[in-house]
Amino acid sequence: MTVNRAKTGAKKGGIGHFFRILGGQWQLMLMSIPMLAYVILFNYVPMWGWITAFQDYKPKLGVSGSAWVGLKNFQWLFGRADFINSIRNTLAMSVINLVFGTVSSILLAVLLNEVRVRGFKRTVQTVTYLPHFLSMVIVVGMAQNIFSSSGAVNQLLLSLGLVKEPVFFLGEGRYFWWLVGVINVWKEVGWNTIIYISAMTAIDPSLYEAAVIDGAGRFNRIMHVTLPGIKSTFVILLIMNIGHLMEAGFEIQYLLGSAVVMDWSQTIDVFVLQYGISKQQYGVATAAGMFKSIVAIILLVAANSVAKRLDEDTLI
Repeated sequence: MTVNRAKTGAKKGGIGHFFRILGGQWQLMLMSIPMLAYVILFNYVPMWGWITAFQDYKPKLGVSGSAWVGLKNFQWLFGRADFINSIRNTLAMSVINLVFGTVSSILLAVLLNEVRVRGFKRTVQTVTYLPHFLSMVIVVGMAQNIFSSSGAVNQLLLSLGLVKEPVFFLGEGRYFWWLVGVINVWKEVGWNTIIYISAMTAIDPSLYEAAVIDGAGRFNRIMHVTLPGIKSTFVILLIMNIGHLMEAGFEIQYLLGSAVVMDWSQTIDVFVLQYGISKQQYGVATAAGMFKSIVAIILLVAANSVAKRLDEDTLI
């Protein structure tokens, strides 16, 4: 019996079995071709340009005519203090965005899940996810007004007696990372909450009924039913977000930053813009972007491996 099962399993996992499934689902495969072509064309074909990271690339000469410099662009990058600072700033702001964004999204989703008045629940959902559709230029402009020396935040702090003079939020580097975190939470918390609310709706209602019968209060139901019910969604999103730790953003840092806070606001993306476009050092800019992509892949694979070893749901 064991041998027969092994043979059957081998047949199911063989090439013939694969082509039988492929033939039975050819309509679905045909529908996926445009998206596959899109991904290959716009995500993989441009990776050919990474070769310029190893060249002293000149647009007039092109890839074939530019001089080959090997790893000199990478050596130049890691010998500059501003690039090291950009790595630090990118990771710091990414971690702040990840922690603040995840905690606030889960908290808001749990609170909305406990609301029984549908009208109020829908109103809160609408109000919180609408900022997601605002342009970052508008959001940064609002933040500059709110956190300025005469803005609403300083006026509130002064009226409460918490400070004696206005705080220069926009001109001191130590506040910049946290300002970016607050702006990102305000803009994206409602949109990210939608995913967790969807996961909560998939939880079996009988689990809540059993918890009520056992005498569990609302807080205990949240801790022992709701949160475990969204654990798989949380793990998958966490793995994806860890893969984006090298992408702290560009628009907020570029629009909100200034020469005064450059040591705190410059991310890898801003560095790439500065050297790739402004100074036309294309090889250096490509090397910086290539470094960011490779580190992101390593972080994604590492997070996925850790989740697998902990017997959690994985992305890959």
